[in-house]
Amino acid sequence: MADTKREIERKYESDDSGLPDLTGVAGVASVVDKGVAHLDATYYDTPDERLASASITLRRRTGGSDAGWHLKFPVAKGVRDEVQAPLSDDLPDELAGLVRSRVRHGELLPVVRLRSDRDVRHLVDADGRLLAEVSVDAVHAQRLAGGDGVAQWTEIEVELADGVDPVFLDKVEKRLRKAGVRPSKSASKLARALAETAPKKLAPGPAADPVTAGDHVLAYVRVQRDAIVELDPAVRQDAEDSVHSMRVATRRMRSTFKSFGKVLDRAVTDPTGDELKWLAGELGVDRDREVLNERLSAALEEVPHTLVSGPVAERVSHWAGDRPGGASSRLIGILDSRRYLALLDTLDALLADPPLRKKAGKKPGKVLPKAVKKDFGKVSALVEQAVELDPGSDRDVAIHEARKKTKRTRYAAEAAVPALGKPAKDLVKTMKSLQNLLGEHQDSVMARQTLRELSAVAHAAEESAFTYGLLYGREEQRAAAVEAELPGFWDGVKGGTDLL
Repeated sequence: MADTKREIERKYESDDSGLPDLTGVAGVASVVDKGVAHLDATYYDTPDERLASASITLRRRTGGSDAGWHLKFPVAKGVRDEVQAPLSDDLPDELAGLVRSRVRHGELLPVVRLRSDRDVRHLVDADGRLLAEVSVDAVHAQRLAGGDGVAQWTEIEVELADGVDPVFLDKVEKRLRKAGVRPSKSASKLARALAETAPKKLAPGPAADPVTAGDHVLAYVRVQRDAIVELDPAVRQDAEDSVHSMRVATRRMRSTFKSFGKVLDRAVTDPTGDELKWLAGELGVDRDREVLNERLSAALEEVPHTLVSGPVAERVSHWAGDRPGGASSRLIGILDSRRYLALLDTLDALLADPPLRKKAGKKPGKVLPKAVKKDFGKVSALVEQAVELDPGSDRDVAIHEARKKTKRTRYAAEAAVPALGKPAKDLVKTMKSLQNLLGEHQDSVMARQTLRELSAVAHAAEESAFTYGLLYGREEQRAAAVEAELPGFWDGVKGGTDLL
């Protein structure tokens, strides 16, 4: 079973490779010599180094106190999440799954071997509590694939102990800098090894800024593709909000294909959009129930105990399918499926050779506003239709459709922000507010539908349906409040941004 820990560390280099006296660091009572460890690590990647390009490291290491397989994902500068698995000859299945969105059907090869002599010191406080581990690593790097280069260097590494305020690292760094030690130019040993052992070749030039309408649309699509790939491991680990975030990325991309059909040929993007819709649907199976469960549970907590009749909480929990932590096997099966991996390949191919139409080469100031205004026009028609309808199922449907078009307009405006600036940014903000208002109404519709179903089940079991009816009535009131607010809110939206 793999374990995950948050790693917060900083790396340094110095001309004399020595470690200055750290007993003067505020809070450090003593520096404890822990001896020298001999580490031997083999790093794995695809032949085109997809993991390294995403600052992900996968290694099998022997020696030291944590021998085994280590997979590290970047979180922020100097911060990584490390997933550890016991030492074995082959890559554990769980770690293989966490890199599948990048590796896919490719082959993982040994790319670099790092052998290090690690001289370890522990910085402890007056109570003997570990504050940080400091090591001086003498590193020898050997490239195993894509060349036969070697390199060697010495670096100082400071890793924060669990539960210690990261500000402590600033105090250590201040002392190191005073002694002439400087931060390393490389983010990791692997990054430095790959750079120093690679065959000499021309470095790629900087990426060009978006210029045309097509550039801006593709830049937005690329961000969503990257989000799906990067969120894959988080979804597998059931990280908070990861399923929702991946689902939003699929919706953003699919919506972009629809909104900018004059830029990207929909004959090509529509089939991809269908696959994105499938993925969003699969991601939503568990997510929608989770959100609705939270709403119903919160509403039930507001009901006085004297008005709760029967095992209502148990019924809601059973309906939601409460389960222990960890992504469902069904969802992991989706992420391991050929269909999902083929979708990722399709997105890569689409970005590598985009189906650009004639207007893709035009200036964004002319093409993008027109597409956004067209989407907004659809929102306008649906909202005004909903306002005119009597309360009931027809109005519910109109509001739901307006919400979907509102999200589409918001995403189109998001894609246009880098080119159009404040007017597009203002529209994004307005559409988000409208989306939230209409979303509250739709959540009420779905909650009432679920309450009817639960009431029927309770009635069949000869239980009181009173509390379900009470909750249903409260949801009706919440929906009515949205419907009452909508006309005035919409009057404020119309003509409220320069883009429209």
